[in-house]
Amino acid sequence: MSAPSDGSSRRRFFSEGLGWLVRPLAEYLDPRLDAPVAPRARLRPPGAIPDAEFIDTCYRCGTCVELCPADAILAVNAPADADHGTPYIDPDLAACAVCQDLLCMTHCASGALKPVQNLHQIRMGLAVVSPAACTRSAGNDCRRCVEVCPIASTAIRIVDSGPPRVFDPGCIGCGQCQLACPTMPKAIVIRPL
Repeated sequence: MSAPSDGSSRRRFFSEGLGWLVRPLAEYLDPRLDAPVAPRARLRPPGAIPDAEFIDTCYRCGTCVELCPADAILAVNAPADADHGTPYIDPDLAACAVCQDLLCMTHCASGALKPVQNLHQIRMGLAVVSPAACTRSAGNDCRRCVEVCPIASTAIRIVDSGPPRVFDPGCIGCGQCQLACPTMPKAIVIRPL
């Protein structure tokens, strides 16, 4: 490319140069834009049966959403998705309070949420810690995730000066730790099971 001599040549110079820089990225992305997008794994309320069955079994009645005392259960609002209307929990907005009555399970008419005998049988997900994002790795004495855990030391604990340690089994995946984590991005997140 030669140096531009006037305004129109300058525009053409930058236009061609930008095209030359962006073309490889466009060629890389083009076939991927038409690829089907895999559905995102959602954190289901306590007692949820496996997700494929859950989507087919749930009546989408909203009873669990209405009865949740923590207002943690939401309904998927995506008409094009197969799981539209099904309940899920977003721990960045509100976490399962693991309430004493577990109303979402005991009032589920479809059987998509099965009652459990005790809290330790709940298996919503598993907390995963990112040591690099955890403030404890920088020497801070943050203990928020441990302090809010309804299952306590059987699920998560501080074992040394580093990040907390999550135990499986033990962690039920309620999301209280993710909600309480002060970092952004979160140093501890729930991976749905």
